[in-house]
Amino acid sequence: MNIATRSAAPDTTGLDLEAFSRGLFIGGHWREGQGSRIAVVDPSTEAVIAHIANASVADAAAAVEAAAQAAAGWRATPPRKRSEILRRCFELMTERAAMLAKLISLENGKALRDARGEVAYAAEFFRWNAEEAVRISGEFGLAPAGANHIIVDYEPIGICVLITPWNFPAAMATRKIAPALAAGCTVVLKPATETPLTAFALAAIYQEAGVPDGVVNVVTTSTPGPVSSAMMADPRVRKLSFTGSTGVGRTLLAEASKSVLSCSMELGGNAPLVVFDDADLDTAIEGAMVAKMRNAGEACTAANRLYVQAGIYEKFVAALTKRMQGLAVGPGTDPATECGPMITAKAADKIDRLVADAVSRGAKVLCGGKKPSGTGFFYPPTVLTDVPSDAEMAHEEIFGPVAPLTRFETEDEVVRQANDTEYGLAAYIFTRDIGRGLRVSRRIEAGMIALNRGLVSDPAAPFGGVKQSGLGREGGSHGVLEFTEPKYVAVTL
Repeated sequence: MNIATRSAAPDTTGLDLEAFSRGLFIGGHWREGQGSRIAVVDPSTEAVIAHIANASVADAAAAVEAAAQAAAGWRATPPRKRSEILRRCFELMTERAAMLAKLISLENGKALRDARGEVAYAAEFFRWNAEEAVRISGEFGLAPAGANHIIVDYEPIGICVLITPWNFPAAMATRKIAPALAAGCTVVLKPATETPLTAFALAAIYQEAGVPDGVVNVVTTSTPGPVSSAMMADPRVRKLSFTGSTGVGRTLLAEASKSVLSCSMELGGNAPLVVFDDADLDTAIEGAMVAKMRNAGEACTAANRLYVQAGIYEKFVAALTKRMQGLAVGPGTDPATECGPMITAKAADKIDRLVADAVSRGAKVLCGGKKPSGTGFFYPPTVLTDVPSDAEMAHEEIFGPVAPLTRFETEDEVVRQANDTEYGLAAYIFTRDIGRGLRVSRRIEAGMIALNRGLVSDPAAPFGGVKQSGLGREGGSHGVLEFTEPKYVAVTL
């Protein structure tokens, strides 16, 4: 492991952090929350870099009211006009990419190269949905009985509450906001308090791009339960879109049931990565590094269980260990960093616990495996072999830079192991046999499969999972329809 020199103070060069912490963004204006301010910490240095407004239930009600006041006007805005505004959001995000990437690295800790990738990905949701805004078409046909015609129109679902996590503070927001706005909905975004500055920076960009006041509102709070419940209880709110843990998702679904809210849920994952004997070793290693180490493993799509067939196992283990040992660990804002810190001390402690549990059950540590002392919430890139199926990390998201490897013999065996989880978000398969790749893709219970590649996400494709990994899809043409309601009209001509 190559540990870069850690900064004694956060690198804020070129960033006006006060501009991103002016208050809650409600109705196109910045306003102070009614609670005490919330500290934002740089995970690389543990230094407080900003204090943000803390929304109360009354502030949340004001945000919903602002969204309601703007709803009729935005709904009536012609699709072409909405499209042009979304396209301008994409252009401004692209122009400000360097600033946004540095801001993400600072508050999230992710390596600058990963932050740049996130900004490009996040901006692309605006470009894609700018095109979708003018292509939300209806249906027209004759009823089978011939008595009437069937007309189906897709209307904006209404005010949407969007709740996003800390691990992709730009992309998780735009993946929801862009399709909601394309459909003609107004929104209230509640980003994670660990990484709120990016959401506020983006709110200013939306306003500059021409998004009308009240169409996008952003609130941060230290009491997410009461604030979220208050917004969902408002009868004018008709949609909840949440990305986060399965446990919190279940709680929100129960709360949403009281108002019969439409819900989209992108929840936890436990992604298997399967390497067959006939896989190209270099392709498999490159894919595994992306699938495991993008954002230092803090991703719901991260490869959580690596299954390698016996014939290629030793070569794969040696090559992966060499790559993991060579990664530069350091502050996210350092351009040399390849693996930044975890988001909090608690997150690093959880990873340490999972590794210790696996080792106690017989797993072997080939590199890393122990949380370092010193400043920052760091955990080293770690490779474990012979991880047993009863290890906690085989059933729980690691959410960190740990690659647990297990040897397998047959296709049927690995399919059983891959499906032995309550989750079903993503899976990765490496083989030169395209027939086998497609056959195993059908057999593995996951909403997304990456075949001979380590990256599955694309703004033009439906993102989402099965089983306990969620409900609905984001991205592609499916994503915008999540923010619409089909209306059927029976008419005799």
